[in-house]
Amino acid sequence: MKYRLLAGGSVLVLTAALSACSTPSDSAGGDGRTTVDVWLMRDSVSDTFQKEFTADFEKRHPKIDVKIQIQEWDGIGQKITAALASNDAPDVIEAGNTQVAQFAESGGLLDLSDRTDELNGEDWLSGLAEPGAYEGKQYGIPYYAANRVVIHRTDLFEKAGIDAKAIKTREQWIDATAKLNKGGTQGIYLPGQLWYALAGFIWDEGGDLATESGGKWSGALDTPEALRGMAFYEELQALGKGPKDSDEDDPPQAEVMAQGQVAQVISTPGGANVIVEKNPELKGKLAFFPIPGKTAGTPGSVFTGGSDLVVPAAAAHPEEAVTFIRELTGDTWQKKLAVAMSYVPNRTSLASAVAGDPGAAAMAVGAANGHATPNTPGWAAVEAENPIKDYMTAVLTGGDPAKEAAKASQDITRAMNAGS
Repeated sequence: MKYRLLAGGSVLVLTAALSACSTPSDSAGGDGRTTVDVWLMRDSVSDTFQKEFTADFEKRHPKIDVKIQIQEWDGIGQKITAALASNDAPDVIEAGNTQVAQFAESGGLLDLSDRTDELNGEDWLSGLAEPGAYEGKQYGIPYYAANRVVIHRTDLFEKAGIDAKAIKTREQWIDATAKLNKGGTQGIYLPGQLWYALAGFIWDEGGDLATESGGKWSGALDTPEALRGMAFYEELQALGKGPKDSDEDDPPQAEVMAQGQVAQVISTPGGANVIVEKNPELKGKLAFFPIPGKTAGTPGSVFTGGSDLVVPAAAAHPEEAVTFIRELTGDTWQKKLAVAMSYVPNRTSLASAVAGDPGAAAMAVGAANGHATPNTPGWAAVEAENPIKDYMTAVLTGGDPAKEAAKASQDITRAMNAGS
């Protein structure tokens, strides 16, 4: 997924990655033009969008050329780490939102705190802006967001007499799912280790995965709020036959839904495309609604995945880099990007740009109540070990929630503070 956390690699890996880095252009040439070198990630823009944006940018800024290189997500953490430690870093890098703290801690990013006003920081999505900051300084500029929604079978909902648009609360969601969970149909396919969904339920209760005090982080799965979030997950998960000991990739939940006996899954909207590819008979029978919250007036909390744009401290052209970021994250191109790629724009005031895309529109509603994982480099170690998954399986298979949560919280605490 686009927002994975990656820890630094070995010297050998970093050396190899460094050799693969691009060599940015020197300062302005004899013709007075400057080339701004940019790394964007695979699938963040289409070829058509990239060409249209570049042509428009260079027309509006005749002294700046744009050179965009598309990078692969696999191994990008090591490659960015190597670039930041070198003297030949690109001018702009797209990074997963939860990666920014890790890169900022190294001292390799430019502090953009004094540029937030000109970059429309007044209404950035908090799930992108918050992880883009580190120790009170803004290093990452929100680029685009994606989050989970509920993909559902419209034909099964209609058969059960359920209006999906009327589902606004958890209670209504449970009632509808229970009605669907009969006659060989799973009301919902929810694997036992979909911890991003659990995080949302915990945030809804006012809890968190971990908390910080006095510079030390501690796991927080054993708080009353977090335990209530797990209790709701357990109630929802029981209304289907999802495995209790694996996540959404084992087996791929889109493939399970494609088999025809599942009424709902929690997924990014793109999962609907996979479902239809696997079972063309479901074309036109899938739709989306935001994950419901505790009350009708507030959508369920979601983990906001997506990307931020950062400027390396070693960038050859920092001013041109900021100019590039200002254009790409401004109103005009944010709206075009949202439509072209079905992403959520980086600002709450731009949500209407995706009103015509059902999946993206549902994401945008949820993104307004978006959250991020704990904003500290130590969280990478937690995801690498992921005691949250083991905790969920233990509870779902009969373990005592309080005892299992205390154990998982201890594991989170140890992992987050291992390097301190």
